[in-house]
Amino acid sequence: MTMLLFPLLMGIEDACLIKRFFVLMIDNIKIAVIGLGYVGLPLARLFSTKYETVGFDRNQFRVDALMAGHDATMEVSDALLQEAFHEGFRCTTDLSEIKSCNVYIVAVPTPVDVNNRPDLTPLVDASTTVGQVISRGDVVVYESTVYPGVTEEECLPIVERVSGLRFNKDFFAGYSPERINPGDKEHTVEKIKKVTSGSTPEVADFVDRLYGSVLVNGTHKASSIRVAEASKIIENSQRDVNIAFMNELAKIFNAMGIDTNDVIEAASSKWNFIKMKPGLVGGHCISVDPYYLIQKAQVYGVLPRVMSSARRLNDGMGDYVANQVIKCMNKKGVVVKNASVLILGFTFKENCPDIRNTKVVDIYHTFKEYTDNITIYDPWVDAAVAKREYEVVVDCNQSVLIKGHYDAVVLAVSHKEFSSMSVRSLLKPCGVVYDVKGVLNRSDVDGRL
Repeated sequence: MTMLLFPLLMGIEDACLIKRFFVLMIDNIKIAVIGLGYVGLPLARLFSTKYETVGFDRNQFRVDALMAGHDATMEVSDALLQEAFHEGFRCTTDLSEIKSCNVYIVAVPTPVDVNNRPDLTPLVDASTTVGQVISRGDVVVYESTVYPGVTEEECLPIVERVSGLRFNKDFFAGYSPERINPGDKEHTVEKIKKVTSGSTPEVADFVDRLYGSVLVNGTHKASSIRVAEASKIIENSQRDVNIAFMNELAKIFNAMGIDTNDVIEAASSKWNFIKMKPGLVGGHCISVDPYYLIQKAQVYGVLPRVMSSARRLNDGMGDYVANQVIKCMNKKGVVVKNASVLILGFTFKENCPDIRNTKVVDIYHTFKEYTDNITIYDPWVDAAVAKREYEVVVDCNQSVLIKGHYDAVVLAVSHKEFSSMSVRSLLKPCGVVYDVKGVLNRSDVDGRL
């Protein structure tokens, strides 16, 4: 389809004619979404309601599971997935099935390595994939969270090299940062207001119109790709800093013997107080994205002290929580060595199966220094994935909960299954309950963050 339209574009210098080309293209869209995880699959499913769409992922197991009608991330319901397949949407690992597309949307992870340095390997691989299939006149849009400059300085040169095509001459680019919130059934992809951008004014209009055609709440067109990249990374960096402030307050007030939640409730009675709570900061966004901006800032000779301090503070909260529980145990005369400990929840947030960068594992490792009698119960977790990623055993069956068996119970994640649970009945007579999330009845807990 693109090859029929591209002759209209070749040699054209007039902006009006270029714009007309992209107006024509919007009516002949065929989309490939590369990366079918928490971001890519919901986006591909949404685009498939209006355009011919193919989902591409190199993970054959993931594709087979999706084509069988189930999304293990639970971001797309089985019913919606089946409906999409019925309307023509499909998932594949075969490059030949996306070669006829004319819009390529990259939605792959952007993790950090063990030293918290940005790892662009998934983006490099995805850009190589795009380079193998892209044709003249096509558009590639990146959704992955990156520091400003990655799209144009790192990704697009790879597409150029692999394809032999010239950026902004033969093919074009956009950036529209993802805003998926795993497990959130209110702010779903179609309801999110998306930032869009393009490599030329005409492409920016095209990308904006493309996304706007499937979004309920519209878009915000940024002035450049770099601005769009920066906007995404500060969204999560801001939350990281704000949560770090609350975590620091929790440490201060715990040392003073003041309930942090009571302080927050009192302060939030002021009209302009931003109500946030302390907690464990995991997942693939807030606990990762700031490192991308921190590294890039240092390249420009800027030391981002606030962001760096926030990251250190939040990364240490798992160990802090475990030591607070141990303090409670000591006060009640519970021997920590070889104690029986139950941790409720292992995901990075409530009511979703996502265990990426979960800080609950840090609670586990601190307790592991004192006892091997640790049970982790989480009905949302795939135990095999937890074992592979963290080398810990997570029980998904409620039968592991033994009444009167534990010296300490730590509510680490507020899954809905835990809200009606009689936590104290699981304790030995002098056992302790520690509530990380501040959701249990206060009379039932010995300590909370």
